Amino acid sequence: MKVLITGGAGYIGSTIAHALLDTGHTPVILDSLVTGPRAFTEGKIFYEGDIADRGLLERIFREHPEIHSTIHCAARIVVPESVEKPYLYYRENVCKSLELFKNLEELGYPRVVFSSSASIYDAVPGFKVTETSPLKPSSPYARTKYMMEMVLEDLSRATRLRGIALRYFNPIGADPRLRSGIHVREPSHVLGRMVDVALGKLPEFTITGVNWPTRDGSGIRDYIHVWDLAMAHVKAVERFDEVIEKVGSPYVAINLGTGHGVTVKELVAAFERVYGQPIPKREAPPRPGDVAGAYANADRALELLGWKAEHSIDEGIASALAWGQKRKEILGYA
Repeated sequence: MKVLITGGAGYIGSTIAHALLDTGHTPVILDSLVTGPRAFTEGKIFYEGDIADRGLLERIFREHPEIHSTIHCAARIVVPESVEKPYLYYRENVCKSLELFKNLEELGYPRVVFSSSASIYDAVPGFKVTETSPLKPSSPYARTKYMMEMVLEDLSRATRLRGIALRYFNPIGADPRLRSGIHVREPSHVLGRMVDVALGKLPEFTITGVNWPTRDGSGIRDYIHVWDLAMAHVKAVERFDEVIEKVGSPYVAINLGTGHGVTVKELVAAFERVYGQPIPKREAPPRPGDVAGAYANADRALELLGWKAEHSIDEGIASALAWGQKRKEILGYA
């Protein structure tokens, strides 16, 4: 099948595109290239432009009428930046997504798989959350994801639109074949920053927040290999109608995680084990918008998508290190 991916030149969107290709499907990428690199679109069907551009969407569907569904990844994603520039985040993530959803429904392409986030969850005792756990997004970025879930659900109940919201936990690693990975020059992702320290691009790794109520004081997360995350999207588009029928609702949210909580200090220890030597590190207060964290109960993903995470943290770290060595060859910068 053909699948439209908004933000398909980004870190996760490009990995999803490769996962679709590897399973016999055809990705159609729509990306503004504001953050994603053009190199990630090479050899694929690609349209450069804005997700809220009705005319461009009409052209895409006119040229590819057999598109089955849309995976909506396009978004601004840096939490501290969202605190500093909330208008930018609400405009890009909420306003433009609202127009995208409206246009998809009106143009007759109602299946939407939405990239949501585990950052919308409230802190819960034990830190393990199900899809019915309380929600309390703590940053403008997280609130945009929460808002778009509500928009997608409301539109799905009132129109032909159908939505599957995939709540990502913390993606790490790169495409195992090293076709893509983290592309920003100064990554905010925790593992991306560790790789930069290992490559000598940063002097040290900063553990932000060491007084959280976790087993070692550092934040707790559910680190999921980006390839596992991408394969979940393949399952979601392949089983889309089946999932919607099974839940008996036009909209459903599904956690994507490993089901295991790992603290930042534990991730650093794993990185040093895979890397083979210690990295310079220091501790600092939490950044604006940071939270203690959470990890997933991923039972619904197994039940509805037939999916579970298969790659280890060590595999994610190894692929991130390998991508760090290779990315200059693909992107032109280290």
